Amino acid sequence: MAIGKNKRLTKSKKGSRKKAVDPFLKKEWYKLIAPSIFAVKDCGKTLITKTQGQKIASDYLKGRVVEISLGDLNKNEAVSWRKIKLCVEDVQGYNCLTNFHGMDMTRDKLCSLIRKKQSIIEANVDCRTTDGYIVRLFCIAFTRPQENQIKATCYAKSAQIRAIRAKMTTIMTELGTKGDLKSLVKELISAPIGDNIARDASSVFPIKDCFIRKVKVLKKPKFDVTELMEWHNADEKVAGDVGKSLEAPKETLAGSGGRL
Repeated sequence: MAIGKNKRLTKSKKGSRKKAVDPFLKKEWYKLIAPSIFAVKDCGKTLITKTQGQKIASDYLKGRVVEISLGDLNKNEAVSWRKIKLCVEDVQGYNCLTNFHGMDMTRDKLCSLIRKKQSIIEANVDCRTTDGYIVRLFCIAFTRPQENQIKATCYAKSAQIRAIRAKMTTIMTELGTKGDLKSLVKELISAPIGDNIARDASSVFPIKDCFIRKVKVLKKPKFDVTELMEWHNADEKVAGDVGKSLEAPKETLAGSGGRL
């Protein structure tokens, strides 16, 4: 048979076309629950195809990584340039329990720090926390002019850069190995680690804008539900009005009109 002949055979019959189905009808929403170290627990929602046959929705949710601004998590716009990565570790009902997965800096914040006539100093170090996580920390800093300096540039020599980088790695290693991952995240969010590095490095060369630029979780220990629940349990009990302790009443005789 010649090619192209009998084209009527290839045409489908009337009414055999499939109706366009909205793909979102087969999907459902799950809540993302942030660890208790952040002020906001319900930090967002994620979409997944409903459980159908052997495709279980919770299996596809586990391991999903979401990126949220620290300004939204802690209700503080001053740190909105800090991005937090959370990884879904477990699914309970329609709640996705997340754990810390990494930290980063927004591009506009990083670009605002880079200028001419100054040196960039960067360092990174791998460290193991006490609970078995292997974390890689990245640090960045910039040289600044000394007081009453007339010279326009403030470039550091290669030996000075190596000395400052050594101080950075020492401080970051000490920070990462002294406690568990939860204490490390608290330090990274709240404590001014960059200021401590800048103060120690000022003896070599004055630096400014020192930040822990990025944090990566390279390796995690075996999944344990009890450890995950420690991340989601409140650290402190809600402080309420507990009142004052009263003294025990003294034994006295009955009042007027009463019997002994």
